[in-house]
Amino acid sequence: MAVDNSVDPAGWLAEQIGACEPDVLRSMVKTMAEALMSAEADAVCGADYGTRSEERVNRRNGYRVRDWDTRAGTVELAIPKLRSGSYFPEWLL
Repeated sequence: MAVDNSVDPAGWLAEQIGACEPDVLRSMVKTMAEALMSAEADAVCGADYGTRSEERVNRRNGYRVRDWDTRAGTVELAIPKLRSGSYFPEWLL
């Protein structure tokens, strides 16, 4: 008789998140928020981070740290800075 070793990824993830400590959830929120901000900053600059492009209209200039209060607790985010103009995600307000 064969044993079914398949796992439902969505169910497994929901179970892990439900059983985890708040620090793990906070870490996941931080990672996703910073990835989203990086993608938005790339779109504003006209090129991906660290690449050369003829279409580039701006450059990154480090990060600024801001606290973001969430249901999982306060998350310290690194928000990309631009050399000219400014970038701040509207969804973070």
